[in-house]
Amino acid sequence: MATASTTSLKLDLELKKRVQHLAESRRRSSHWLMIDAIETYVDREEKREEYRQAGLAAWNNYQTTGLHLTAEEADSWLAKLENGEKAKAPKCHV
Repeated sequence: MATASTTSLKLDLELKKRVQHLAESRRRSSHWLMIDAIETYVDREEKREEYRQAGLAAWNNYQTTGLHLTAEEADSWLAKLENGEKAKAPKCHV
């Protein structure tokens, strides 16, 4: 288990009441609800950043090599996969 440390959050009264109300309705503590919300947010944003980095890497690779597929080539291949066919990915070209 990871070591925990204390962090303070300043919530305006309205948000604090909303958190408390939701925590009560879920039969959880406000602390649990805030930890869950932060973990959910961080997980989502990490995945978003991974996706962004993959896009940048793909763009840099294209800029370097010029290798690509056309939208039509990709759509045709994906349509075959969608129909249950075992189709190999088309070869990238300049």
